[in-house]
Order: sequence, then C-alpha cells, then structure tokens
Amino acid sequence: MNITIVGLGLIGGSFAKATKSRTLHTVMGCDLDDEVKLFARLTGAIDKTFDAALLPESDLILVALRPHAGINWLRENAPQIAKTAVVVDMCGTKREVCAEMGAIAKQYGFMYVGGHPMAGKECGGFVNATENLYDGASMILTPDSSIDMRTLELLKNYFTDIGFANLTFSTPEEHDEIIAYTSQLAHIVSGAYVKSPTAAKRRGFSAGSFKDMTRVARLDEDMWTELMMQNSDFLCEELATLIANLNQYREALLAKDPDALRECLKEGRLCKANAGGN
Repeated sequence: MNITIVGLGLIGGSFAKATKSRTLHTVMGCDLDDEVKLFARLTGAIDKTFDAALLPESDLILVALRPHAGINWLRENAPQIAKTAVVVDMCGTKREVCAEMGAIAKQYGFMYVGGHPMAGKECGGFVNATENLYDGASMILTPDSSIDMRTLELLKNYFTDIGFANLTFSTPEEHDEIIAYTSQLAHIVSGAYVKSPTAAKRRGFSAGSFKDMTRVARLDEDMWTELMMQNSDFLCEELATLIANLNQYREALLAKDPDALRECLKEGRLCKANAGGN
C-alpha cells in the first residue's frame, strides 16, 4: 500500500518506523517541521516527504495530529484524496473529530474511520518515536455503518502487522466516556498530586509509587487542554466521582476511625482485583 502519515511526532513517527521496519508498504510523511521530515527521511522512517500531487495515490492516510489541526488538514486536502482511500485519525477524543471528519469524507466520497492507539509516552516528538511503541497494544476504531468488511479487514491486517495485539470497536460516545476515566482523569490526578509542596522534599523518600503517580504529569499542556475541553462533560463526571471517593478517606482520617479507613482501602483493593489486568 501507499501510506501517508500526517504528523511525525511520537504517534505518527512510531507508525512510520513500525511500518517501514515490519512491512513492505511505501510511506509518505507530512510534518510542519522541515528538520523532522529530513531526519525521518534520512533514518528510513519514510520513503518520501509529503507532496500534495502524490496524495491521490495514497491507499491509507493516517492523521496523527491534534483534533482541530487534523480536521483542518483533512478539510484542506480532501479534494486530492482518492475515493478508494481510507482515512484514519489518531486523536484522543472522538465525538467532535468523527462528526467533522466523517462529514468531510462523505462530501468527497472516501472512507473515514475514527481511531485511537492505546499507547504512548510522557515524552513526545519524532526523536522519542519507536518501531515497537504499539507492540501488544489495543487499537480503538469507531467505524460507522458505511464502512464495509473489506476496509475493516485491511485495517486489521495493517495494525496487527505493525504490532497491535487487537482491535477494539467502539462508538465515539462510548470511547470518550471511557477515555475520560482511563486516560484524561489519570493525567489530571498526576498533575494535581505533584503540586504538593512536599514534592520538593521527596528526595531519598520516593520509590515506585511516586514515580507511577507522577509519570504522566510531564505532559504537553496545549494538547491535553484541547483534548480535555472537548471531553469536559464526561471528565467532570469522573472528577466528581473521584472527589467524592477521596472525601471518604479524608473523613475517616479526620474522625480517626480505623474501621472506616480500612473499609475504604478494602473497597479499593477489591475494585482493582475485580478490574483485572493493568
């Protein structure tokens, strides 16, 4: 296949590196940073840099940009996309993105599927992209009723070829509801936790728990602001639940009630056990 990857940061760059190291597909890379494009070309992560004249030859287009940038790119380039092509975005929220991109795809006659790879790092950019980022990960897809089985089979083969363990199918609404809890809330908790004045005194007193809790506080605030604002309804619901649960622990401690505290801790342990996995 001829694959175009739009955005060569951590996500797009890792798609490029995995594609070139594990498949025979041809990759055209698009990025605003000329140095990134040159480096990607020199390291063999892409075969060629983006040329709008070549876009009609693309069979698969992966848009690895922030939501608004991705929508704008697709709107600007849609007239050059072949009707036989498949476009998949990699945005962390799906409702607004799928509505906008889906409408553009219908207008111009090509296929579009919302996507979200469940993999990442706290450090972004092409220099941190790796060919094994997606090994064992889940790839979420949010196809609508217009997507045929041939397209889904093509996507399944491609994503599993570059390392994904499985595909998870969802609606944009379900995706955003769950991702508010599994991803966005975790980033808020990490950022709030590390703001404690005690964090400055932690040296010699911190181990795995501190590292686990603070890892994702090292984030791109511009990107996460955009994602969280798009998902503010579901995220506010999760925050309300978390705050209510935290207050139960605080109330037990204020009351010096060991039985209440033990019950809070037990409930958390059992919830983790019932959830299973990671």
